[in-house]
Amino acid sequence: MNNDYKRILTIQDISCVGQCSLTVALPILSACGLETAILPSAVLSTHTGGFTGFTFRDLTDDMPAISAHWKKENLSFKAVCTGYLGSIKQIQFVQDIFKTNLEEGGITIVDPAMADNGKLYSIFDQAYVDAMKPLCFSADIILPNITEAAYITDAEYRENYDEAYIKDLLSKLAERGAKRVILTGVSYRKETTGVVVYDNGDIKYYEHERFEKGSHGTGDVYASAFVGAFMSGKSLYDAAVIAADYTLSCIRVTQGDPDHTYGVKFETVIPELIDALRKE
Repeated sequence: MNNDYKRILTIQDISCVGQCSLTVALPILSACGLETAILPSAVLSTHTGGFTGFTFRDLTDDMPAISAHWKKENLSFKAVCTGYLGSIKQIQFVQDIFKTNLEEGGITIVDPAMADNGKLYSIFDQAYVDAMKPLCFSADIILPNITEAAYITDAEYRENYDEAYIKDLLSKLAERGAKRVILTGVSYRKETTGVVVYDNGDIKYYEHERFEKGSHGTGDVYASAFVGAFMSGKSLYDAAVIAADYTLSCIRVTQGDPDHTYGVKFETVIPELIDALRKE
């Protein structure tokens, strides 16, 4: 395979309508010039935020057979990245995929996608957290928010924190094996937020505008843009910045549209992402 044309795999659920998970990952990663393979962990008619009566089909039992077929066909991936995983069994399957379907020297990127604002998502419990820990700490790069970082390190979650708390959280992640971390949603001032980039002991902070009203799926948009930029050759920090700027643009163009409450209009600003990738 041409080294400039990379095949990567993203593993998460797909909502047929709703701008999140695979519905954003596939177009964003493809727009970054990456051959993007997908492994859907579930199929939903819509995402779960703001919709009712949605359909849901669990694809857990299909995952091992798909992986085995890829192995038979000698299909492997330069990177494997994960988003929302619906069960402990799926986490275990992903660990197997890391071992069997990743190219030698390939990159593993994990977004824990299990908690926010100090709480686990409603379907998860401590057993799920314990299963997620080895997946995170075996990955080359992890993208937790503060809540997720606290859960996987058994640290105290603080709604109000300072730079010392964040550095201690990063230290706890490193002690458990994390080498490179993009810690999202780090806000030292009310009017701003940002991302902290930890790269084998080196810490950098990118502060940016904060929107009062959140949007569904922006975490998935951010993770996809980060993976796309990083796998396109950008440094860890530059990829984190590009992803943040792109996500902000997605939110900005969606603000004020009362009929678009279920996600962000990420498609309309993909040209901005492409332009950012082309800059030296």
